[in-house]
Amino acid sequence: MNATRAASTDELTIRNVGLASAEAAALIAALNAEMTARYPEVGATHFRLDADEVAAGNGVFLVAALASEPVACGAIRRIAPGVAEIKRMYVVPQSRGSGIARALLARLEREARALGASRIVLETGLRQPEALALYGRAGYATIAPYGEYISSPLSVCMGKELGLVD
Repeated sequence: MNATRAASTDELTIRNVGLASAEAAALIAALNAEMTARYPEVGATHFRLDADEVAAGNGVFLVAALASEPVACGAIRRIAPGVAEIKRMYVVPQSRGSGIARALLARLEREARALGASRIVLETGLRQPEALALYGRAGYATIAPYGEYISSPLSVCMGKELGLVD
């Protein structure tokens, strides 16, 4: 078994980093490559996330690391009063199945609450069964497509009402 995958989530650190950081850039490049391979159709991917959307007061971009090695990322951004959206959530393949995604998702939900969100939404895709399963286990339900995903036949939009505490 890969040492990274075998590592305990006790070693996991999750911190807010700038979207332009080297860690963020490397993880986003890996995510983009994987999504392009899964969805090669023109217009099937939605890669946009702007630095101002994850600036203080608007959202955050998080990087999770095991033993100082970046292994996952995710962002939360406010999209409407009381509503936040998860963007760019990704775990490197060798670290999947180890609880990192659950820990990162929980932190993103806390960050959404800190931004004043009572509802959280996200978009994933039909060809991402592991993401659909993760979000389903975390209490997310399928919702009507929204925003840029309205005309995307490969998108699956999900949402969750946030409680006051974890």
